[in-house]
Amino acid sequence: MLIHPLITDSESLRSLCDRLSRSDFVAVDTEFMRENTYWPELCLVQIGNEEEAAAIDPKALGLDLTPLLDLMVNNEDVLKVFHAGGQDIEIIYNLSGRTPHPLFDTQVAAMALGLGEQVGYSNLVESLIGKSLDKGARFTDWARRPLDKRQIDYAIGDVTYLAELFPRMLKKLRKTGRGIWLDQEMERLAAPENYANDPDLAWKRVKISSRKPDVLGRLKAAAAWREIEARGKNLPRGRIMKDETLADIAAHPPANQDALARVRGLSPGWKSNDIGARLMAALAGAQDLPASELPPREDRKPGLGKEGSLVADLLKLLLKIRSRESNVAARLVARSEELEMLAAGRREGLSILEGWRFEEFGRDALDLVEGRLAFAIKDGKLVMTRTEIEA
Repeated sequence: MLIHPLITDSESLRSLCDRLSRSDFVAVDTEFMRENTYWPELCLVQIGNEEEAAAIDPKALGLDLTPLLDLMVNNEDVLKVFHAGGQDIEIIYNLSGRTPHPLFDTQVAAMALGLGEQVGYSNLVESLIGKSLDKGARFTDWARRPLDKRQIDYAIGDVTYLAELFPRMLKKLRKTGRGIWLDQEMERLAAPENYANDPDLAWKRVKISSRKPDVLGRLKAAAAWREIEARGKNLPRGRIMKDETLADIAAHPPANQDALARVRGLSPGWKSNDIGARLMAALAGAQDLPASELPPREDRKPGLGKEGSLVADLLKLLLKIRSRESNVAARLVARSEELEMLAAGRREGLSILEGWRFEEFGRDALDLVEGRLAFAIKDGKLVMTRTEIEA
């Protein structure tokens, strides 16, 4: 494989992207820093196919990333291959307002091949290619310039191995017939709404026990205020205010700005500074959360009761058995929340009762809940058996 020198000029990038645009697929990875910022700071982009690969320095003076972004979001003929690509996709979305498409994530594919849940990249390379990765530069400061050879070599390795992994995984998926399983997962990963941080939806990421409309209304207003403050200052949300403090203020709103000095997690200066004033204005404008926006109880804690909890546990055992039999990661087939909803009596809107998940697991899960399937011990092994009702 041809490894190009670090790309720092627009002409070299345009030429590379022009060649890659005629590929069946490109492997993509990024290096970034986000510990001290709201927006992830893109520091390096690695891209390649089976013939060539290069690292691109987005911090290079005058470099125009347009050809790269066009390849990512406008070229539907080239498959974009990532490993655990959520944050890489988020960066591309932030730069272009669109997500890469079509895409393929090798971590998700590994679950369909029974290689584990959330398998790490180095473990995947070792399992399928038989090579060990150098992890020495993993926690380097990617924002510092100049980048040294070891950093660049480490970064390039991520896409050269990825370009080798993908065809092997694709071949295995075709043999097992599970490629179609992944179509829905890849489309979900590519959905732009996953990466758009809408301030009006920020409250849904904050854990709070109350379902009172007035409390959740204040939480919505305060979380939107924090999101806007964090963006404007380019600081992590937690640097503005931690989730626990946000939830506490929503549940126990301060009577006036002076009272902010007594809120745990805030400095005394909030009683008189501008940011405290903006918070109080946001709380003053909060409205009760409408019933249509209230989180459904069943999505958080289904009304299982003791018997329902036992049924949910049996479903989890069934999932473990079926996953072991088919050699697929349980997490790809079903989430615990869905099993609890099924045990609580819900039948609509569950992915395990649709498509390949129904064929692989959902039909048996439904039969177990409705008494047509049972556990039994045969020759010292736990097996499933049809009940007399079914017979």
